[in-house]
Amino acid sequence: MTQRPNILVVCGRNKKRSKTAEHIFKNDQRFNIRSAGVSPQSNRKISENDLQWADIVFVMEQNQKAKIKEVFSFLTLPLIENLNIPDDYEFMDDELIEILQARMNDSISLVFKL
Repeated sequence: MTQRPNILVVCGRNKKRSKTAEHIFKNDQRFNIRSAGVSPQSNRKISENDLQWADIVFVMEQNQKAKIKEVFSFLTLPLIENLNIPDDYEFMDDELIEILQARMNDSISLVFKL
């Protein structure tokens, strides 16, 4: 693969979980990353543009995956992977960072062979 894959990380309001993921992986040379939220109250709300840019989307909960599929049903969506991380953490929480690194690195290795 000559080009780095684009990874979109999504949570509810793009304040804690997805924002943390973007922050800890922003300098990773293996891929490009951005984050967004599915809620209208999001710091940065997910857009059609985000989904067309992304090679893979990581969501924190199953309902976020369902919401993306419902709202953007007219798009050909990239692979959407559920990380199963509940909204129990603050931004840059140590435990959250560990979980994100472990689960995202596993999936990224499998999907992109990186």
